[in-house]
This record gives sequence, C-alpha cells and structure tokens, in this order.
Amino acid sequence: MVRGARQPQQPRSRLAPRLTGTVEKPPRKRKSRTEFALKEIMSSGGAEDDIPQGERKTVTDFCYLLDKSKQLFNGLRDLPQYGQKQWQSYFGRTFDVYTKLWKFQQQHRLRTSETSYLNEAFSFYSAIRQRSYYSQVNKEDRPELVVKKLRYYARFIVVCLLLNKMDVVKDLVKELSDEIEDYTHRFNTEDQVEWNLVLQEVAAFIEADPVMVLNDDNTIVITSNRLAETGAPLLEQGMIVGQLSLADALIIGNCNNQVKFSELTVDMFRMLQALEREPMNLASQMNKPGMQESADKPTRRENPHKYLLYKPTFSQLYTFLAASFKELPANSVLLIYLSATGVFPTGRSDSEGPYDFGGVLTNSNRDIINGDAIHKRNQSHKEMHCLHPGDLYPFTRKPLFIIVDSSNSVAYKNFTNLFGQPLVCLLSPTAYPKALQDQSQRGSLFTLFLNNPLMAFLFVSGLSSMRRGLWEKCQEYLRKINRDIAQLLTHSRSIDQAFLQFFGDEFLRLLLTRFVFCSATMRMHKIFRETRNYPESYPQLPRDETVENPHLQKHILELASILDVRNVFFENTIDDY
Repeated sequence: MVRGARQPQQPRSRLAPRLTGTVEKPPRKRKSRTEFALKEIMSSGGAEDDIPQGERKTVTDFCYLLDKSKQLFNGLRDLPQYGQKQWQSYFGRTFDVYTKLWKFQQQHRLRTSETSYLNEAFSFYSAIRQRSYYSQVNKEDRPELVVKKLRYYARFIVVCLLLNKMDVVKDLVKELSDEIEDYTHRFNTEDQVEWNLVLQEVAAFIEADPVMVLNDDNTIVITSNRLAETGAPLLEQGMIVGQLSLADALIIGNCNNQVKFSELTVDMFRMLQALEREPMNLASQMNKPGMQESADKPTRRENPHKYLLYKPTFSQLYTFLAASFKELPANSVLLIYLSATGVFPTGRSDSEGPYDFGGVLTNSNRDIINGDAIHKRNQSHKEMHCLHPGDLYPFTRKPLFIIVDSSNSVAYKNFTNLFGQPLVCLLSPTAYPKALQDQSQRGSLFTLFLNNPLMAFLFVSGLSSMRRGLWEKCQEYLRKINRDIAQLLTHSRSIDQAFLQFFGDEFLRLLLTRFVFCSATMRMHKIFRETRNYPESYPQLPRDETVENPHLQKHILELASILDVRNVFFENTIDDY
C-alpha cells in the first residue's frame, strides 16, 4: 500500500440505523459504491467475457459483505454512549460480519498471479479516468476527497507498473504531479511532504533501468521481461530432467536505500517480472486450432503464486514461509528470493554451523539508526534480526530453490541437504567493482542479469542506449546462447542432479541459464577480477563444463563483437578451435 496520507474519516452512511437486518439478505434498493465499481469493471473493455461466472460471484459476495460491514460499523455511532448490555448485541453482530469478511478474504485471496485480475483492475481504473469520475473534486473545499483522488492515482500507477504499461505510468505521474501541486497549494495539511515523497519515489522507480532502447525517432521502447513463448530454451530430445514445477515464490526485499515505490523495491519488481508469463490475448488464444474444444477443460496455472514481502520482520517472514510450505502441492517447488542487506558474524566461532556465518537482515523496529544495525549484544550470541541459513533447514523437506542477492550471500553456500530433496541456491557476488557500486540504489546487477540479461550485459559494457533493431538482433543471439547453456547443463557428466531436477520447469530453467550467462560474463570481464565479484551456487557447478566453458566464452565474445565492446573482455580465456 502507498503510505501517502492518513485515511480520511469514513462518512456516516444513511443506512447506518438498519442494524436489525441479517447478513443473508442483501439490500433491495440502493446500489453501493462497490456495486457501482463492479459494474464499471464488467462494462469496460469486454472484461465480463474474461471473468468466469464463479469468480464474478466471488466479487459480488465480497462487495456485499464489505458494504454490510460498513453499514453496521457506522451504525455503532448512533448508539447511546451509556449503558452496557444494549451495546453487546450490536457489537456482536458487527463483529460477526467483519469475521465473515475476513474469512472470505482469506478463502478467496486473489494471489493466483493471474494477470487477468490486474487487467480487470486496469479496466476499472481506466474507466474512472476516462469518465472523469473525480473531475468535481478540485472544486470542493474538502481535502479528504482530494486525498482519495491522489490515492487513486497511486494505486493506478502500481497496477500499470505490474502490467508494464510504462507509457501510461508516465502520463499518470505527470497528472499526479499536477494534482499534488494543486493540493499543497490549496490546503495547508501535514501530509504534503509525504505526497511529494511518493512522487519522487515513482519518478526514480521508472528511471531505474540503466539502458534505454530507442526507436528511430528517439522515442523509448517499452521492453517486457516476462517469460514469452520463445523465452526459455526448449527441452530437446534426450535431455533427462525432473518433472517438478514452480508453484510458490516468496519475493523478499530489505535493502537499505534502494529505489522503491509503494512497498515494491526495484529488485522485487524485477524478480516479480521474471516469474510472470507474457499475457496472451484471449481472442488470439481462441483462434488457435484445438482451443475451442479444450476451452472448458481445466488448464495449468500460468504463473506461480507469489508473496511480496517488503522489509518483513523475522516472524512475518517465517509465517509466510510456513504457510507456503504447508500449501505446496506435490511435485512442486518453493522459490525464495532474498534481496537484503547482509548481516555478518559479530565474532569468531569455533564451529562452522548454519548459524555461524550470518545471513541477511530482517526488519526490526529497534536497534536501527539510519539503516545500520547496531550490535550491542554479547558477541557470543547470534543476531536475532537475521535470516540465517539454518532457519531455512526445516523447509528443505520439500524441493527448494533459493536466490540470495546480498553482500553476505556466501553465508548460504554452507548449506547441508539434510532430507535429500532437490535444493539449489543461486548466490550473488558479495561485492562489485568500484566503477559499478554507485548504481546500487537503482537495483542489483545480479538481479538485473536474472531479469534482463541483455540490459545487464550492455550496462557492464559501458553502454547506456541502443537502437531497437540492434537490440532485437542481440536478443535473438542471446536466445541461441541460452539454448547452448541448456545443453551444457544437461550434457554435463559431473553436474549435481539437483540442477536437473529443477530444469523441467520453464521459469527455473530460464533462471539457471541466465545465472550461468551472468557468471561467465563476469569472469571474462576485465574489471571483475576478485573472487568476491563472481556469483556462486550451492551445489557448485562444474566450472570447466559451464561458467568457464570455452564454447560459451566464444559466444560471449561474439555478442560483444556485435555490440562493438569486445575490448572490455579478456580474450585469452578461450581455446583455439
């Protein structure tokens, strides 16, 4: 949620005195705002055809419970402020409705990561904008209504970001800027600074990409980093891989001073996009041969469930981990992505256990000044506000795929696979060359490689812009590199079988091939010369067959030649053919 301003006081409903009605009976005459909102969604852009009947009923039921809870809550204000017994029945009835609403939200939580829900939200917000729903707000001397309008803009921007509609985002940011300027000029409120901060955050967020792709007329091309039909290398005949599929993903962000908007850091956003399929137009799907016959059959879930946790406490993180672990289906994988500040051991230890190497920072409301944790406790004690590798051991009872982007990522190199289930950890460099360190606020280079490897390759090569034609040519060559990396991994005789167990899933296969490309690129680059500049993994990959393979090194040099940046890479690492 955007923490831009305080929630204005809920206006008293005219239906507030109706406390004797039952939850089962819907109101007969007056249409609520939520019913109007639902009607707007259904009537915009043909969205009704895309919403199954069962899901439409879910939305209707939710709207009704929400309205009923508001009516009962507002009605409590009309009760006399004396006596005790007369309050009990009204409080009980109100509490019951809120309980039903809460349970309904838990049972029908829209966390399926289906982009159709975002498209519905986009249709709804677009309808509000096109029909000038808030056009009269600025004419009234009511700051709470203006705040509602500003919140609408902030939420619309979040939806557009998640849908990668950056052209709309830029228009919305300009409109939001004008609205904030008008708001601060007309009303002397306490939240002016907060709203200006919201504007600064979103402006920095949309400018976080280090490379621009340009059309011939110098307009910026909006690139998508979701999984397309031709994105992941195909499994060729003879490749022996596991049949596991990625079902759940926890995306955790707790980096100090990284660009963010709402509760979404740049790293979280990039990993979120890497775990999304490129949405297909429903009409084009139905025109494909065989689609009409299978339309009524259940299809596989397009995207894994995702939890986005921004600066969670240890207890919050562990609660979501446990819930996701419990609900994980058979033959499925849980992915944990950690983008967080490193926590290092405070003293030497005679042992080398899973709690002796530190880990990554979890949030705490105390002992933190200017973003830096203060270690006041005895050095023999372990850091409390830290996710240690040992904390993840219980969850290795099921297939687990871990990505750690942190200055202390190597702490997770000391894993022990206690239960024999597939387990892989992809670990970022713990430090970058000084020439690249100033860019850390705009997102991690390691995560950028996993999200958009070509943009990351251009960035480390010193390029800040590129023409669309050359971009597409390089993307096609990069797909060839990914296919060859897939062959290297599946044909290796010494690779740990855990990698191949995950290779059957398209998302994980693409992450693994991008990881190898990232590692090989950094090992060949002239400014990446220290061991801590390189990614690592658990279990270790056979270097001579993967990240230091001469065939892969030749491909990287050929890509550099296409971009005319071959001079930034070492050439004496490849063998003669």
